[in-house]
Amino acid sequence: MKIVVCIKQVPDTTEIRLDPVKGTLIRDGVPSIMNPDDKGGLEEALKLKDKYGAHVTVITMGPPQAEAILREAYAMGADRAILLTDRKFGGADTLATSNTIAAALRNIEADLIIAGRQAIDGDTAQVGPQIAEHLGLPQVSYVKEMEYNKEDNSLTIKRVVEDGYYLLNVQLPALVTVLSEANSPRYMRVKGIVEAFDREVEVWTADNVTVDPAVIGLAGSPTKVKKSFTKGAKQAGKVFELDTKEAVNLIIEKLKEKFVI
Repeated sequence: MKIVVCIKQVPDTTEIRLDPVKGTLIRDGVPSIMNPDDKGGLEEALKLKDKYGAHVTVITMGPPQAEAILREAYAMGADRAILLTDRKFGGADTLATSNTIAAALRNIEADLIIAGRQAIDGDTAQVGPQIAEHLGLPQVSYVKEMEYNKEDNSLTIKRVVEDGYYLLNVQLPALVTVLSEANSPRYMRVKGIVEAFDREVEVWTADNVTVDPAVIGLAGSPTKVKKSFTKGAKQAGKVFELDTKEAVNLIIEKLKEKFVI
């Protein structure tokens, strides 16, 4: 089995600062990590490798420093690492990002593509499903548990929904997006950490993928940020202990004040 895991380098903080002019994240001075959902997906791939001898490739799109998470993936047990990096890829929204990654994946043999549910710096949960659409693959999102059926080359999947879960069967090749809580990612091995720095990270630019320049980078991004701002602090609320009739009257009065009825 050949597995490709899409991973992303993200800021390691919940206190995201925004540039009010550019509408982008301010990353200076913020340490970066492998996106938690992607790490859960990588662990899922490594579990399949441990059990069935799968070959695991990791791929990321980002600036040159994103190489760090690929070497982390090597130290965890990945077999191949690819960095998509080019100024032509810069400024991409989810659609342009998925177009770029899908173009790269067309050059990689894969029975299963795994992505994290979403990235903590964007929270869109769009890139994985979009990649599947570009590649014409069946997809299952919000995966918590997964079992490979070697006999018919399929997966039995527990997909989380708001009030429970679905139990699904999907034929490979396919794409799945995995939740961070699906797995407890393994620690990097000491030997793996040492060896990771001697292993090759393949660097692919726009010259290595066949894709229309009009659908990647800023030019291929239909989403535009008009304005961004941090959540403001709210005034502390008031607690009233009233019977039903008094509560109704109070609500009506407050609504009148707010909307000038």
